[in-house]
Amino acid sequence: MDIKKHIDKLCQQALSASRHSGTYDSKIKNSVLRSISKNLDINFNKIIKSNLIDIRNASKKNLKDSLIDRLVLNKERILSMQEGLHQIIKISDTLYKTSKGVKQDNGIIVKQMRVPLGVIGMIYESRPNVTIDSAALCIKSGNSVILRGGSESMNSNKALMKCIDNAFKKNKFHQHMVQLIETTDRSAVTHLLTKNQYIDVIIPRGGKGLIEKIVSCSKIPTIKHLDGNCHVYIDKTADAKKAFDISINSKTQRYGVCNAMETLLIHKSFPKKHITKILNKYKEIGVEIRGCKNLIKISSDIILAKETDWFEEYLSPIIAIKVVDSIDDAINHIGKYGSLHTDAIIASDKTMINKFKRLVNSSSVMINTSTRFADGFEYGLGAEIGISTDKLHVRGPVGFEGLTNLKYIVSSQGKLKN
Repeated sequence: MDIKKHIDKLCQQALSASRHSGTYDSKIKNSVLRSISKNLDINFNKIIKSNLIDIRNASKKNLKDSLIDRLVLNKERILSMQEGLHQIIKISDTLYKTSKGVKQDNGIIVKQMRVPLGVIGMIYESRPNVTIDSAALCIKSGNSVILRGGSESMNSNKALMKCIDNAFKKNKFHQHMVQLIETTDRSAVTHLLTKNQYIDVIIPRGGKGLIEKIVSCSKIPTIKHLDGNCHVYIDKTADAKKAFDISINSKTQRYGVCNAMETLLIHKSFPKKHITKILNKYKEIGVEIRGCKNLIKISSDIILAKETDWFEEYLSPIIAIKVVDSIDDAINHIGKYGSLHTDAIIASDKTMINKFKRLVNSSSVMINTSTRFADGFEYGLGAEIGISTDKLHVRGPVGFEGLTNLKYIVSSQGKLKN
């Protein structure tokens, strides 16, 4: 296969498909999404069989446990994909609808219309669920998308892509609105990143190394987050039960995800007996604790944290914990070491809460809430195509609206510029 010619063809087909997206109303798009959901049921056994091949291959290659965890498909995760599809169906379709409009003093009427971004390139590791989530959001938002999953999930992605293709055929939907790059040759990605005449945005999802490489090589704008070094800060005014429950859930509910807490910050005035209870629970579960000198005074069997630990996204049962002098100390720590992803405060004092949410400049700030809720599905977006820690043009979980833009519609009764 000539990789460059193959990628060029996919890009040309995607651009052509995107120009037809305006011919599909919400009813047709929702019908496609329902068909995909139904096809996940019909092809369940084939999908699981393909996924097991990927899991076995990943184990043979000694991939990290966090990557293998993301790779796994089971009944629960397929049901979650289907629930995401049905949430996307329920999203109000605002494409091609115009604002009321304002008549200017010069006589022209100015309106705005919501439109798709165009062609999206999606590059991701593991996570075969991204194939369905990305396709569904792009279908609903009128974008065509070229998918390139990791080599470790290729069999799973092909099985899921068949569910999408069959849904397109049944509903007479443009076959090139969603395309999967089926080669594992890395040069396919390199060439894709040069196709700025066809592709409007690249969305990478995966490890920090992958995303940094894509950003440095891409001639196309990206929507991205590099890592998820998420923090929970326990204020001196925190309710002890909330502090315990949230600090445990944020870290241990699932380790290998970008919204899991990696660093716990605790105000020095928070009662030591409650700190000890949290530490003992981590030890009981099997979480390795790396703490500051003040924490070791509370529990001497803790590993002394190094400077690098405060930057680390562990994605494993390891946590860094620091005792801080004040909320300002906590905010400064997050500003220095954080990744602008998700950070939480546990407090009962409204002044402290307001200060934290104003000064912590992350894409999601959680108040007395687990960081694990930082997710497009949980936010009611149906699913997310990614999370952005950038400030242009979208921030946080990227759903339907984040895949659209606005254009101006200007009209008059033959007005001429003097």
